[in-house]
Parts: sequence; C-alpha cells; structure tokens
Amino acid sequence: MLRVPVISPDGRPLMPTKASRARRWLNQGLAVIYQNDLNVFAVELVNQPSGEQIQDIAIGIDPGKMFSGVAVQSEKATLWAGHLVLPYKKVRDRMDTRRMMRKTRRSRRINRKVPYSQRSHRQKRFSNRVAKKVPPSIRANRQLEQRVAKELSLLYPVKAIVYEVVKARGNKGFSPVMVGQYWSISQLEEIAPVTQKQGWETALKREALGLAKDKADKSQQTVNTHAVDGIALAATHFFRRKNYYHSKGKLSVPKNCDVTDTTFSVIRRAPISRRQLHLLNFRACGKRRKYGGTTTSHGFRKGDYVEAVKAGKTYRGWVSGQTVRQVSVSDINWKRVGQFTAQKVRLLKRSTGLLVNH
Repeated sequence: MLRVPVISPDGRPLMPTKASRARRWLNQGLAVIYQNDLNVFAVELVNQPSGEQIQDIAIGIDPGKMFSGVAVQSEKATLWAGHLVLPYKKVRDRMDTRRMMRKTRRSRRINRKVPYSQRSHRQKRFSNRVAKKVPPSIRANRQLEQRVAKELSLLYPVKAIVYEVVKARGNKGFSPVMVGQYWSISQLEEIAPVTQKQGWETALKREALGLAKDKADKSQQTVNTHAVDGIALAATHFFRRKNYYHSKGKLSVPKNCDVTDTTFSVIRRAPISRRQLHLLNFRACGKRRKYGGTTTSHGFRKGDYVEAVKAGKTYRGWVSGQTVRQVSVSDINWKRVGQFTAQKVRLLKRSTGLLVNH
C-alpha cells in the first residue's frame, strides 16, 4: 500500500497516510497538494490536526561512484526508494578540460626564444597539496545525495540516517567511494543522527529481508540494483530481537520491519554547461556564439519540465537546448527526444536542478 507524505499547515512533516485518505482529504477541501522538488505526491493540511504523534522513520543511503541507492523506511512500510545517477564522470571530464585549457593559456604567453631564467613564467596560484579538499567529482556525488536527503526530510519526519561506509583494506583495490565519506556524514548529521554500516552488514540484512540484488548490470535503473541496498540499510534501524520464554529456556527471534511496494524514482542532476565567454576553439570570423548557461530566448530555462506536441503526438521531458525557433527536449538520460516549435511547448514545472522520473 502506497503512503502519501502529510505536511502540517506550518510546514512540519507528519506521519504519511494512505493514498485513499489523501484523495478524500483533497475532495473534501481538508488538504491541498504540496509541491516539492522530488515530485512526490504529498498533501498539506488546511487546518491543524488533532494529534501529531511521530514514529521513527529512517533514510538509508548506499553511496557509490556512478550510482547511489536511497530509501525511506518505517516499521510498517517502505515509503520511498530512489536510484541516483551521479555526475562523477561529467564533472571529471570538465575538470580535465579546464586543466588542459589553463595549461595551454599559460604556455601560449611564454617566449621560448629567450633563456629559461628570463622567461615570464607566472607563479603558481596555490599549492594544491596543502588544503585538505574533497575532489570536485566526489564532492558533486556526495552533494547530490545530501540534496535528496534534505528534500526527503522536508516530506517525512526523519529520525535517523543509516549510511554505508567503505573500509580500506590492504588486499582490496582503492575505491573513490572512500574519499569524502566522513565529510559527507558530517553534513548529513545536520539533518538527523547518522549510523554507519559496512557492506557485509547491508548484505546480511538484505538477505534477511528476502530482497534480491541485480549485480549483472548495475546501471539498470531498477529497484534491484541500488535502491534495494538503501532499503536494507534503512531497515537496520528497526531491527529488534523478540524473546520467547518456554519450559526449556529462552528463544530469541529476530524481528524485522515490513518491506512493501513503494514509489520508485530515478534522480540525476541536469548536465548543463556553464556560460562560456570564450569557446574552446577559435572561430575564423572572430565572433563567438553563445554557449552554455540556463536561459533560452523562448522563455524556458534548461532543466524545465515541459510538454511538447509534434505530429499529433505528445512528449514530456526536460528542456536541454534551443535554436532560433525550436526548443530541444530530452529524457531522463539527457538523450534528445526531439526539437519542437516553441509555440507547441508548454511549461509544466520550473527547473529545480534535479531531473526526477518515476
């Protein structure tokens, strides 16, 4: 049974309710639809409720290099599951390009016909071995997880976050997931207390719950690739042992929470290029065309969720580009669905920086 998040009139998240009750509230005027960045169907009460009793709700986060799994779990139901497509590769490629272009600019101004001691080498900007910074690609991955966790805390009364950490071992290869994980935990602790779990604990809990994991192709956008680990991690918060006493002694039986069907979302960040005043390649005419940025000349912004009509067919997707008279619309994988006349494109939701597909 699907659960619908409920928000109080003053903006505080309450315990979720059944979908049928939420629809009845909407029909009777007792609630209105609550807009959120994750596009989760939620309702906001018009009047103050008679009671605000809160039960434990936990978020499970399984961080990765290319993909992450996130889930929200209560003791009676699974509330939400998500598959995060991380921007690791895109950010790394852009940093490599920026580094290459900077080296080219620095070398272009040097007169190599004079002795080395007389060349106008600029001093280095900083020592990149002094500051303890998280690499941009890793930071972008972890910030996407933090953004989703923050949005979930606005929908559900989250009391705990369970985070999987990767321990360094001498006989195992290095994983980029090890970098910045404790910094990410410190950021998540601003939302709720964080409990750390290791991979073997996640696997044991997943098997105890009877959940199957697809290890053949982890890029598949399904629950069984990464979101299932998020469910298992969140379920560890509710693990209890129930004792039964009989004539021969005591029997301790593990008691798990209930895992149910829930809303599944695929989330990624829109890979929009920043506005470039200088293109990577020179043009013969010397006039630089516009590249990058989020604005268009048709009133849309890149990342806007729109509905477009072409040849009698209706398409839905996100604005990814423009021409003089047309707007490019792409799917969740940022693959272009088509180019549509701007007059036949209708705005459904402004860009929030996240692409969410259910």
